[in-house]
Amino acid sequence: MADGLGVAVRFALYLDLALLCGVPLFLLHSFQREWEEGEPGLEFGAWPAVAAGAGALLAALSLALLAQSMSGAESLTALRFPILAMVVGGTHAGLAGAIRIGALLLALWLVLRMKHRRVAGLRALAGCAFVALASLAWGGHGAMDDGARGYVHLWADVVHLLAAAGWVGALAVFAKMSWPSAGAPKRQVRLLSRGLAGFAGLGTVIVAALTLTGAANYAFIVGPTLNGLLSSPYGLLLLGKLGLFAMMLALAAANRFRLAPRLEAAIAADRPGAALVLLRRSVALEAGAATAILLLVAWLGTLGPPTGS
Repeated sequence: MADGLGVAVRFALYLDLALLCGVPLFLLHSFQREWEEGEPGLEFGAWPAVAAGAGALLAALSLALLAQSMSGAESLTALRFPILAMVVGGTHAGLAGAIRIGALLLALWLVLRMKHRRVAGLRALAGCAFVALASLAWGGHGAMDDGARGYVHLWADVVHLLAAAGWVGALAVFAKMSWPSAGAPKRQVRLLSRGLAGFAGLGTVIVAALTLTGAANYAFIVGPTLNGLLSSPYGLLLLGKLGLFAMMLALAAANRFRLAPRLEAAIAADRPGAALVLLRRSVALEAGAATAILLLVAWLGTLGPPTGS
């Protein structure tokens, strides 16, 4: 899966699952009551069903690409059921892929049956999406170790994925709310301001989790060395990822200490327009950096670590 198609499928799957898991989790954390009461600014329409369905298709394609790579089949059309059964039954990555497909199909079924906004339904959707997201850890470097070290590495990967999804989900909700609906724009802007203020504590936890698990993953994959970072594709992509992460931290700090207070003051003065424009730009830049990071993560998962001296 080191080819362009494999990286593209991995990237699309990472982005899809980060949103499908992160958005419900952030709604449950910050806007549970408002979501259940039907707040227009928190209406995502058919998006959850589309995301779950697309995720299931991407997961199936990812499993097929894995089977093709392991079997040496010339094309996807050359795959047969016995090959897929062997990959699912004989490898951790294959089993994780099958579980991912099942979790996403269950998520799709839940969304299609969710006629009214219910917190229980949102929790069930978040749970299914989390299972699908966590299964990605078995498809990358997290599955390279055995024994106790292997379990620690896998769980570090799972926590890293969950923290990233939480951040991506929050950005998606903030982006949605920064465009007030026609029905209740003032209420929606106030909710956005409250959400930004409430994200401060959660954001700190997310950044700490990403930093600690990221450092642990580097130690597991590369070891206690910086050799090869500037001379290998893996090292250069990793440095690019760290640069984008630093950019996200700077933008998040600007949101917390400058733009959120500015929006709050603008709401008090009943003139939130200019503050909303600035916030939209910042959230868009932060979301762009997050998307680029997911692309780099998808690519990094197909590369070997640096071996420079």
